[in-house]
Amino acid sequence: MTDIGRDRIRELLDAVLADGHGSLAEMAAGAYVSPFHFGRQLTRHVGESPVALRRRVMLERAAWQLQRGATVTDAAFAAGYESVDGFARAFGRAFGRPPSAPAPEDRRGHWLPAPNGVHFHGPTVLYVDSGEIFEESAGDVPALLIRHDLDDISALLAVAAEVDEQSYRARRLPGHRLLPWDAPDESLAQILTHLVHDKQPWIASITGEDSPAPPADDPAALLERHRQVAPRWLALTRDIERRRAWHDRVIDAVCDPPESFLLSQIAAHVLTFSIQRRQLARMLLADAGVARTDPRLEPDPILWHRHQSGGIS
Repeated sequence: MTDIGRDRIRELLDAVLADGHGSLAEMAAGAYVSPFHFGRQLTRHVGESPVALRRRVMLERAAWQLQRGATVTDAAFAAGYESVDGFARAFGRAFGRPPSAPAPEDRRGHWLPAPNGVHFHGPTVLYVDSGEIFEESAGDVPALLIRHDLDDISALLAVAAEVDEQSYRARRLPGHRLLPWDAPDESLAQILTHLVHDKQPWIASITGEDSPAPPADDPAALLERHRQVAPRWLALTRDIERRRAWHDRVIDAVCDPPESFLLSQIAAHVLTFSIQRRQLARMLLADAGVARTDPRLEPDPILWHRHQSGGIS
């Protein structure tokens, strides 16, 4: 999603997990280094040999596929095993049950113990659990900013619904684009679409789902989509905070090239550009004739929080 320089962890993991890289020699060739240096580099970074890492993640993927209806035969060959019997033995040693048995009721039912927290998490995503326990919580500030962001987007959408169609779609910022790899931010319609949709690819990356298509860009459709997205984003960030998992990582293969992201980086990215776009939306709403004194356009989280808490500052 970004172009911020070389990601060596991602490069090494790509070489381990790429289709057709079943041996150390094939993995090393994919990374353009000798097998000796490749094995040493990867082990130093993740504390697990390339072959062991690939075998474990492929078994996790197989368990994930079985939970979603794949046959044992299909899962076995997708994991690179030459026979179903060989796969069943390896699966049984790893999970303590045959692949035909139901998965246990566990929130990480397809994960195996790992020295590095690298796990399969969906068709195009690796999840890297930091495995650490932090002494200090992220505190209430991130929660306040996240909640304010979601409520503020709702307020902006409600105001935008009262703007005429021509003003709503007018290109008041020709050529403006906050992120070089993203769609333009030239009109109120485009900016509000970003505010509603841009959390969804990150939710999909973290949860291992397919990323949904952008919503229709009229205010009513955007508000309906926001009502679906907002509670999911809030629940997701609250769960990350509850687990103190901000240092966990996803490796997203939807990006080109794939990249690794800390959950803290994702939240900071979303908030940074949402704040900018909310202020741009306010400016364009004012240009469209909405009174700057309209209380729904108040940007201050202090006043929002006082209102939420019944006047207690």
